[in-house]
Amino acid sequence: MKVLKFGGTSVGTAERIKKVASLIMGRGCNLVVLSAMSGTTNTLVSVSGCLYGNDSRSANDIIDGLRRKYAAIIDELYATDESKHKAVGAIEDCFATITAHFNTPLDERGEKRILAQGELMSTALMYYYLRESGCNVAMIPALEYMRVDANEEPDTLYIKSNLTRLIDENKGADLYLTQGYICLNARGEVDNLRRGGSDYTASLAGCAINAEEVEIWTDIDGMHNNDPRFVPNTRPVNELHFDEAAELAYFGAKILHPTCILPARENNLPVRLLNTMQPEAKGTLIYNTPKTHTIKAVAAKDNITAIKIKSGRMLLAHGFMRKVFEIFDNYRTSVDMVATSEVGVSVTVDNHRYLENIVDDLSKLGDVTVDRDMVIICVVGDLEWQNCGFESRALDALRDVPVRMISYGGSNFNISFLVKKEDKVRALNQLSRHLFG
Repeated sequence: MKVLKFGGTSVGTAERIKKVASLIMGRGCNLVVLSAMSGTTNTLVSVSGCLYGNDSRSANDIIDGLRRKYAAIIDELYATDESKHKAVGAIEDCFATITAHFNTPLDERGEKRILAQGELMSTALMYYYLRESGCNVAMIPALEYMRVDANEEPDTLYIKSNLTRLIDENKGADLYLTQGYICLNARGEVDNLRRGGSDYTASLAGCAINAEEVEIWTDIDGMHNNDPRFVPNTRPVNELHFDEAAELAYFGAKILHPTCILPARENNLPVRLLNTMQPEAKGTLIYNTPKTHTIKAVAAKDNITAIKIKSGRMLLAHGFMRKVFEIFDNYRTSVDMVATSEVGVSVTVDNHRYLENIVDDLSKLGDVTVDRDMVIICVVGDLEWQNCGFESRALDALRDVPVRMISYGGSNFNISFLVKKEDKVRALNQLSRHLFG
C-alpha cells in the first residue's frame, strides 16, 4: 500500500477533483490524503480574524462567498441529484460548525475547529464523487487516529494502532480516504499539524502502516534544481537524500514541508514528489541512498535579518557565546546561520517578532549591527569536505555578488551564503550557470 497526498491546488476546482479521482482509481488499494481546497484555509483564517475582532457581519459575508463557491463546485462535480444532495448535506454540516462560533467570543480552540472544516469539506466532495464513479472508497477520519501529545509531537503509538484498526475495519475497500493537517491534541480537542501539515500527515500515516512509498502530488514536477520563478530552464532533480531534501525544504523549496522528512527518514520510507498536472513526469525520489559527488540544487530563503555582535571587552572571554545564544533562547527565536571570530559573532534569524528585545539584550554584551532584507542562498548536494572543489565552484559563481556571511562545514549537505535582497535573482542565476550549465 502507498500513501498518496494531494495538495490544495490539486483539488482546487471540480475539474481537478475529477482529475485526481482518475489518478487514484485503478492503482490498487492505497491511502489518499487530501488538503483543503486551495484558498479555503486562508478564507477560514480571515473568518477567525473577523470573529476575534467581534465582527460577525464581515465573517458572515466571507462565509456566504465561500458557500457560493462550494455550491458551484458541487453543481459542476456531480452527475446525479443523489450525489449532489449528499455532498450539500456534508458541506452544510461544516458551515454549521463554523457559524456556531459567530455568536460567542472566539478562542483558540474554536479557531482550530473552524480551520479543520477545510479538509473535512474537500474529503467529503472527493468521497461522494468516487462513490458516484463506482469506487468502493472508505472514509478514514483523521480525527479518529491522528493525535499529538502534550509536547505537540505526534503520538506515534496511538496513530499506528488506531489507523491500523480503522483500515482493518474497512477491509475490502478499493481506496481509503483521509484528511491531512487536522488532528486531536492530548486533551482530545480538535487541533492541527500547522502549515504544511498535510505532508506531515502523509509521512506519519505512511510510517504507521509500513507503506511502500509516500507520493506527494502538487502542481510542479518534482523538486527543481533552482527556483523556476526566477531562473529559466530549471529541471527536476531525479533523486535526493533525505538530508538534502530537508535542507532544500527548510531554505525555501516550498514543494515539500520540512516536517515531512523526519519520520520518513527515520523509517526509511521513500517519498516521491509528483505533478498532478503532468502525471507522466518522473518527479523526484527522496530516500536514503542517493548518488554522491554531485551538487543537486539551489534554494533561497527570504526575509532574513543578520545580527552582528562585536565585543572587544569580552575578547576570548569564557561564556560570551553562551550568553549570546541564551538571549535567542529566551525569546524562542531560532538561528539559521552562524559565523564567529575572536571578537564577535554574526547570526541570522527569520522570526522578527522579538527582534527589538533581542537587540536590546545583545547590546549589553557589545556593539550590535543589524542588516535587514537579506536572503539566504543555499547550495545543496554532497558537500563532504573531502570532495575537493565543490565549495570553490559555488564561491566562484558569486565572485561579483557581495556576500555578507558564509556557512560551510556545519552540514555535509549544504553551503549557505547571505546576500542582499536585491542581489537574490542575480545570485540564483549565476549559481545555475556555474553549477548546472
